[in-house]
Amino acid sequence: MNRLQLSFACWDYDRTRALMDGRVKVDGIDLNYLNLPVEETFFRMARFREFDVAEMSLSSYCVTLSKPDRPFIALPIFPSRFFRHSCIYVNANSGIKEAKDLIGKKIASPEYQMTAPVWIRGILQDHYGVPIDAQPYLFGGEEEPGRIEKMSLKLPDNIKVSPIEPHQTLTQMLYDGEIDALYTARMPSSFLKGDGRVKRLFENYQEVERNYYRETQIFPIMHTVVIRREVYEANRWIAQSLTKAFIESQKMTYEALNETAALKTMLPHLTAQVEETKREFGDDWWPYGLEKNLKTLETFTRYHHEQGLSPKKLNVQDLFAPEALEAFKI
Repeated sequence: MNRLQLSFACWDYDRTRALMDGRVKVDGIDLNYLNLPVEETFFRMARFREFDVAEMSLSSYCVTLSKPDRPFIALPIFPSRFFRHSCIYVNANSGIKEAKDLIGKKIASPEYQMTAPVWIRGILQDHYGVPIDAQPYLFGGEEEPGRIEKMSLKLPDNIKVSPIEPHQTLTQMLYDGEIDALYTARMPSSFLKGDGRVKRLFENYQEVERNYYRETQIFPIMHTVVIRREVYEANRWIAQSLTKAFIESQKMTYEALNETAALKTMLPHLTAQVEETKREFGDDWWPYGLEKNLKTLETFTRYHHEQGLSPKKLNVQDLFAPEALEAFKI
């Protein structure tokens, strides 16, 4: 029997590397793993649907569920998670000393619908009293001019979003004080200058993020894995095959992080950091599946709706292929 040939675009993560190098095989599938940076994968998949399977921004995927053709179906696999308190950058002369000072300021993101800013805006509203519609938002290229929203958006009247000029970049605008704050996933080069003109809102972000997790039990999900819907509908068995393979690949990563005979990762105190992570998050600190992520996904889909990106709050279970939500038991 011929094996199904599928292309898969994803970055080089430790938790997916066994799929890339072939140590984990997918039942019935030969996977052509394209190791691409996330911005390229997202752009090509959202705009042109180039790949059979791809890593995708959770927010972008949720936006597609309101499109007439619903081009993708997701697996409950989350290759990227990130606490985003560290990703609010401010101009040192903006007068922003605490979160509430963001109200009414000039704020930008590379794209309004990006997952990281969705989490940031939601957290700021829920935990710091910064309303979503307290100010308009700008968007555009962070390091290169000319970036646009990769997906068309229809936002409610109370949320104002507009592009920067075609020749401008957000990192330089933040440095020059043309914007006051930047919500972004990628650390801006103007912050990396290290001269103090751009700083983090939460300079003690690790403590802030730890307290956020202790309060909410949420480790924010950034990306999921999607299948082109026509590929899925023609071969619905692939949802379970792929899910099993992602879980097996992640298992190998957990095992590598627990290895003490020799460190597989270039962190001098890796063992201590792994032990600390287990104390805080438990043994499965990067959970896949629906059940362990229900609160996180319920919170995100609420934020997505409140920020005008979904016309109604999405049903979390409807995000994923049903074949990937259950497995046989003996």
